[in-house]
Amino acid sequence: MRKLTVRAAVTFCAAVSLATVMGTADAAPVTSPRSAHTLAQESTQPSVPTQPVIVDCLWHPQVEPGNFVLACGDGNSRLTSLQWSRWDANSAVASGVNVVNDCKPYCAAGTFRKYPVTVRLDRPQTWKKNPQSSQYTRLSLVYTDSKPAGYGQTVAYPLWN
Repeated sequence: MRKLTVRAAVTFCAAVSLATVMGTADAAPVTSPRSAHTLAQESTQPSVPTQPVIVDCLWHPQVEPGNFVLACGDGNSRLTSLQWSRWDANSAVASGVNVVNDCKPYCAAGTFRKYPVTVRLDRPQTWKKNPQSSQYTRLSLVYTDSKPAGYGQTVAYPLWN
């Protein structure tokens, strides 16, 4: 009976530790992106439109995020180390890294590989969730060195609205 209790306690502690680590990673703020709310507060004139935002997987508006998940369902593709050189009413440009799971032999056992990219956001439109804001609706990646198998040198993704 004692072995069963100790085993159960160890299993419970391991599960709680894993949940804490996973929860902390998911909840960790991205390298201080400016939110649409912050940008609206920074504006000195109410008639001046705020900059477009990019909307993340949890429907949070972000401006110049340091990281961005592309594959919301499984997290197998994400952008990291984003350094923005432009963010304006028409487009945004950054350099960074696309971290992609090769899913070999299958995704749970795959290896995450890093590919340098140039990121471009464009096609701003009114954000349906918040009509006072606009959001970029297309994200394009240009692989500046190697690229994942099966990808073109340039890949464009529609962004959710």
